[in-house]
This record gives sequence, C-alpha cells and structure tokens, in this order.
Amino acid sequence: NWKRGIILIRFAQRNLKLFFRDRTAVLFSLMGAIIVIALYILFLGDVWTDSLDVEGSRYLMDSWIMSGVLAITSITATMGAFGTFVDDRAKGIIRDFNASPVKKYEMAGGYILSTFIIGIIMSLVALIFAEAYIVASGGEFLSAVNMLKVLGIMLLSVISSSALVFFIVSFFHTTQSFATASTILGTLIGFITGVFIPIGALPSVIQWVVMIFPVSHSALLFRQVFMEAPMSASFAGAPSNVIADFNHEMGVTFTYGNFTPGFEFSIVVLIITAALFYILAILNLSRKNKV
Repeated sequence: NWKRGIILIRFAQRNLKLFFRDRTAVLFSLMGAIIVIALYILFLGDVWTDSLDVEGSRYLMDSWIMSGVLAITSITATMGAFGTFVDDRAKGIIRDFNASPVKKYEMAGGYILSTFIIGIIMSLVALIFAEAYIVASGGEFLSAVNMLKVLGIMLLSVISSSALVFFIVSFFHTTQSFATASTILGTLIGFITGVFIPIGALPSVIQWVVMIFPVSHSALLFRQVFMEAPMSASFAGAPSNVIADFNHEMGVTFTYGNFTPGFEFSIVVLIITAALFYILAILNLSRKNKV
C-alpha cells in the first residue's frame, strides 16, 4: 500500500543523503569519466583528430569521446552509489533494519531507487560537461530531438548498468573488496567499452568481448545520436562503404560476423540486461538472506 511506498522512498532518501555527504564517494563515482576526459584532452584528442583526413574532424572526435564518457558514467556512478549498500552490510546495519518494521523488499527497492537517481544525476552532470566541451571546441549543441533521444538512452543505460552493478555487489561483504572492485572497474571500463581504443584497432577476440559487454551498447547508442550531425558534415558525399568502415572502426555500429544490427538491437540488449541482472541479484541476496 501507499504507506509501504513512503517507507521505500524515505529509505532511498536516507541513501541519497549518505552518498552526497561523502564527497570522496561522489568524486570516485565519476573517476572513470574523469580519466577518459583527461586522457583525451591531454594526449589522445590531437592524435585522433590529426589521423582523420575529413572536414570537422575535431567536432567528430569530440562527439565520439563524449558519447563514451556518458556510457562510462552510467556504470561508475551506480557502482559508487551501491557503496552505501556494501557499507551497510559490512557494518551490520542491514541486520538492524531487518529487526525493524522495514520490509526486505522496501530496503532493496530503496537501494535500487537511490542508485538510479544518483546515476541519472551524475549522468546529467556528464552530459552538461560534454555539451559544453563540444561547443567550446567548435562543435554544436544537440538538436532538441537528439537531446530527447540522449535522455532516453541515459535512462535505459542507468537502469541497465545499475542492474549489472547490483548483481556484482551482491557478492561483496566488506568495503575493502568493494573498493578493490571499484578501482578495477574504473581502470578497465574505458577499454572494455571501446572508449580508450577504438574497437577496430583491437584484436578480433577482444572486439567480441567489447561487443557483448552491455555498457558498450550504451556507448554505441550515444555515439549514433551524438555523431549524427558531425558525420553528416564530415562524410558528405562519401561512399557508403567508407562510412560503414568508419562506423565499424569507431564502434558506431557492431558487426557480429556478417550481421550488423540496428539501433533497436542495442536497446533490447540493455532491457534484457536490466531484467536479467536484477533478477539474479535478488535471487543471490535472497539465497544468502542478506536483504
């Protein structure tokens, strides 16, 4: 009933206050995105731009890298947000809640809701920065239609990423193990989403790893929207095979053998990922009777 819903919302509010009170947690939730941006601005930006012999290459590559930043933020932010859950388990606070009138599904729902909200807030911050950086570097703001598409992708990306992270953290019982996993994830996420190195430059086996990793599909969807305008300008009049090769090389499209799926395929992947990993996480926690 509505009273149980209020308890869930208040529990989520409690988690939000704890997260935003810890400035270190907020910073580390954006660490993956910060690393990508720093590497691009300091080292990779000029290299990639100079390697492209097309008009508006800077606008094109800025749009490409910022798409990856948004995808990475969706998972690093939700990873940081679930730190409250791990901390509560490590300190035995969850056992105290179990002895209170708060139901287990209300606790689980509160953690999920607060993590989703944090993921959206951090992603919006990343989006504002991405747009500001692109425009400051000579690019253009997204059109109203494409901005709505980006916001829709952001919602789906955060939901999918939070489900994946929820499943991962359901195995953690100490803050030390969580901190180690967060560090590893923050370091590797740029590689396994094809952001640090374009997917076309990777060995075939690694390309498959990137293409089956759910967050990579978030990056792909963001790229298709962010790069629509710059690609129209940079590849105006170019043969279709040249455009197709560029899309494959930069991870704007994924090709599985002879199959190159469309926009809808990645949306379905993210939806299935969200449903599957939320179910697995709840089953794992129920089995251990931890929430």
